[in-house]
Amino acid sequence: MGEHILPGNPPVELTLRRSSRARRISLRVSRLDGRVTLTLPQGVRSAAALDFARSKEDWLRAQLQAQPQMTAVAMGAEIPVEGRLRRIIPATGRRVVLAENELAVPGAADGVAIRLQAWLKTLARDRLAAASDRYAQALGRPYARITLRDTRSRWGSCSSNGGLMYSWRLIMAAPEVLDYVAAHEVAHLAEMNHSPAFWAHVARLYPGYEGPRRWLRDHGSDLHRYRFED
Repeated sequence: MGEHILPGNPPVELTLRRSSRARRISLRVSRLDGRVTLTLPQGVRSAAALDFARSKEDWLRAQLQAQPQMTAVAMGAEIPVEGRLRRIIPATGRRVVLAENELAVPGAADGVAIRLQAWLKTLARDRLAAASDRYAQALGRPYARITLRDTRSRWGSCSSNGGLMYSWRLIMAAPEVLDYVAAHEVAHLAEMNHSPAFWAHVARLYPGYEGPRRWLRDHGSDLHRYRFED
């Protein structure tokens, strides 16, 4: 339905969306990018929805203020790798070097983001393939392939033909979080659901999975605050 502006300091951009399934007006702030969506049922006038947004302005601005700030990946910025923040510095050689608190990236400064993204994807594939191999062997069920994507709605998935998909951003989380997601998706090779039988497989593959699962629920969206593209 288009974009509307809620006046103020600063103005807030609202995306109005009409839904046949909505039963009432609702206001949502995305934890991923701070986008504000105002959803209204069929038959409700846009003016009524905007009045609703104005009535919730204090709540809305508090939510926006609490949003994590986006970080552009560039020389001097800090980015987590395997759960630890590392400062991006120039590399003297020709390859990316991971140190305890630093991440040395070669080449011109304006190409840091794209080079670092490619390196992170390669590292993520290595770690996720190793974890998937380990859990698939323990489960006694092979998988067909691994695909990496930059998904926002899920951290992984398992298709009916045994294809595993993961978000490459998992490499920025602590290793136990990546391992939990791998165990979770491999467990779907045995149970394509979230039944008690499925969670029993997850618990057997990765005892103590509740902690990493909770971390993803509470903090996983922070991994999307790092922007690799303009």
